[in-house]
Amino acid sequence: MADEKRDEALDAAERTDEIGSIEVEDGDRTEENASPEPEMEDLPALVLGDEAEHDAELHEEVIDSEIAWRGKIFDVERLQVRLPNGHTSVRDVVRHRGAAAVVALTTSGKIALVRQYRTSLGRVTVEIPAGKLDPGEDPLECAKRELKEETGFVAGRIAYLTTIATSCGFADELIHIYLATQLSFEGARPDDDEFLNVDLVPVGELVDAVLDGKIEDAKTVVGALACEVMSRRLADAAVAEEAGD
Repeated sequence: MADEKRDEALDAAERTDEIGSIEVEDGDRTEENASPEPEMEDLPALVLGDEAEHDAELHEEVIDSEIAWRGKIFDVERLQVRLPNGHTSVRDVVRHRGAAAVVALTTSGKIALVRQYRTSLGRVTVEIPAGKLDPGEDPLECAKRELKEETGFVAGRIAYLTTIATSCGFADELIHIYLATQLSFEGARPDDDEFLNVDLVPVGELVDAVLDGKIEDAKTVVGALACEVMSRRLADAAVAEEAGD
């Protein structure tokens, strides 16, 4: 099903050129034939990472709440909210204490990945090591713990990469992603209910798998691409520094 949806999306993208403008008899296209584009100067500037002044008009006010369901890992809170237009609506929100994940990079340029069965999807997935935060736990300490438990690696150096909201449409879960290097192997100790296989995959091969749609796990997609971007920036910086000497 995922492959069919991806093929449909690619077909739609290929048709965009036909839909976006009108073909004339000789095959040439002019601005007169092109579909109108919005006046970009009339649109507010996008502020990445910060809340823009005009975002205040988008806020929803919580006027009532209750815990609709309590689970082992997360709860579901039902919120009654007042919308920007004054109407009310109901939001069901998954409350999760968050997690940490690790892009573990070896000196040979390979990333440690775990293969595990995900009951929610009904199949084995390929993921970077990750785990839930204990109550009040520092995400960095969680990342170190999960790396050791799931892969057996201990990082001589670990740095923050990014944080993602996994499903912000209905959940507040955040996953904090770290880059671990200078790895030493001390032996894995997975939890009693964890059954994992560990693979070492070249960064480029993992990125290709992500871009080919073969990796579905969100934290792994983001972690792989973030690692690739960081590697390129470091390489560019090294070249620039060498050129300046």
